[in-house]
Amino acid sequence: MALHPVVTRVTDRVIERSAGPRRRYLDRMAKAKSDGPARAHLSCSGQAHAFAAAGPDQDRLAEAVNGNLGIVTAYNDMLSAHQPFERYPTLIRDAIRAGGGTAQVAGGVPAMCDGVTQGEAGMELSLFSRDVIAMAAGVALSHNTFDAAVYLGVCDKIVPGLIIAAQSFGHIPAVFLPAGPMTSGLPNDEKAKVRQRFAEGTATREELLKAEMAAYHGPGTCTFYGTANTNQMLMEFMGLHLPGSSFVNPNTDLRDALTVEGAKRALSLSALGNAYTPVCDILDEKAFVNGIVGLNSTGGSTNLLIHLIAMARAGGIILDWEDFVDLSEVTPLIARVYPNGMADVNQFHAAGGLGFMIGQLLNAGLLHDDTKTVGGDGLENYTHEPKLDAGALTWKKGTGESLNTGILRPTTEPFQETGGVARLVGRLGQGVMKISAVAPEHRVVEAPCRVFHDQEEVKKAFKAKEFEGDVIIVVRFQGPKANGMPELHSLTPMLGIMQGRGQKVALVTDGRMSGASGKVPSAIHVSPEALDGGPIGQLQDGDVIRVDAEAGVLEILDEAVLKRPHATADLSDNQWGAGRDLFNAFRANVGSANTGASVFGDF
Repeated sequence: MALHPVVTRVTDRVIERSAGPRRRYLDRMAKAKSDGPARAHLSCSGQAHAFAAAGPDQDRLAEAVNGNLGIVTAYNDMLSAHQPFERYPTLIRDAIRAGGGTAQVAGGVPAMCDGVTQGEAGMELSLFSRDVIAMAAGVALSHNTFDAAVYLGVCDKIVPGLIIAAQSFGHIPAVFLPAGPMTSGLPNDEKAKVRQRFAEGTATREELLKAEMAAYHGPGTCTFYGTANTNQMLMEFMGLHLPGSSFVNPNTDLRDALTVEGAKRALSLSALGNAYTPVCDILDEKAFVNGIVGLNSTGGSTNLLIHLIAMARAGGIILDWEDFVDLSEVTPLIARVYPNGMADVNQFHAAGGLGFMIGQLLNAGLLHDDTKTVGGDGLENYTHEPKLDAGALTWKKGTGESLNTGILRPTTEPFQETGGVARLVGRLGQGVMKISAVAPEHRVVEAPCRVFHDQEEVKKAFKAKEFEGDVIIVVRFQGPKANGMPELHSLTPMLGIMQGRGQKVALVTDGRMSGASGKVPSAIHVSPEALDGGPIGQLQDGDVIRVDAEAGVLEILDEAVLKRPHATADLSDNQWGAGRDLFNAFRANVGSANTGASVFGDF
């Protein structure tokens, strides 16, 4: 199938826009390639330090003729998604050793759970943790003794941070190894009902805790389609997972086989062999366009509207929200996974999953097939699914038909004709909205606003029954410079209650919403943020705002608002506690949301 003209146009635009920084990046990678791993060039003392704890692998490392694989791990056993990684280093070392190579844990990176910190002070470190993860992974690989790397990470900021680091070390191959989703527990919609009843005061805290623990009950990724599982989708669409590996449950024979094969594949792609495929050759402009198409076709997390931009910039590629929206307009939504539907990711995977979707999008001319991947040349490889045949890992052609059209549909019969992302622009600035879970009748709201500087103030107003009639709730001073841009997902139950009462309601914020948020229209990532002089800082209670996801409008209806002085906020409480005092330099130097909200600036 010929490539869709819009996909071609957006790709060409990204290539042209990125020409200078991409060339400089590739020149740096070419130099790093020519230098090669420094293991053999280390001093004798340096080699002794690097190999001292390698036990039976010491002699092989000293010979420097066999490949050495670096393992960068986000393991901790507080995150269900990362707990399965505890076993991975042993699996990987044994497999690589059996093949004549070596593997070492290069280092660990921090991994926090947004579900734990939601609505808490620690959430203000969440976005910044992405760049900390990138730096920590950079430290892990800085010894320059590795021929390839595997990255163990799943959740919200972890994968984007690891991608940024992998781009920095883009001259060596990398394979990302997922842990897989936990098995299905209490359905997500049942959990959401208990949350809403608790917000209304009709469910006890004991009932709420019981429901939450029945939903989040074991090792693996949470089963809704939030940021973590959107990350896993992207790694397949962009060619850094093995085909079909994203949604295989933890601690199964197939999961272990994929882990072993992924480690061996990483080393096979090193410069020591005949299939040298470094990260910088995989993550090109076409790969990022494929990722954006995947985001739109699945109705993925809005957090990736920030992360993809930062990930791309680390490789000299400049993305703009305009690219996401132009691709959204021609990309059909062909998956419904909670919160965009009732199914969880296990049901999505069983219905045909990513292999079915990639096949459909390739046939519709919406994906670049001529990309390099860790699964071989061409995205067609990702229409195959892994199987165990007498204990041996093999790949077979995946289903060409959806096994449940309530979850997955062909591109010819989509859930909606366009993707799940809208860009909103107007006198209030620019922002984005995830519309894949917002019913059409809720996508346009024009109403007076109520202005808050803190999400706790919103909760107090709700409990005091201050929200009567149609209202647009504005929560400002939530941008990256103000307080690290926390997610405001804890507002979702009360906003849903108001919408359920028949009120027209919307959220406007320079902060973020969780990838699990959905049915209430939310104009988020508003730029410029309030602390950066954005018009959102000039609003007062009663000002009428129009939020129109259909027309792409974020508008202040009275132009006189723009003549007011900007509001100020006491942000002193955001500067300390829960580690926030350690991140003053980040808040002072972070970029805007529409450029990736990164502290790194231009690479």
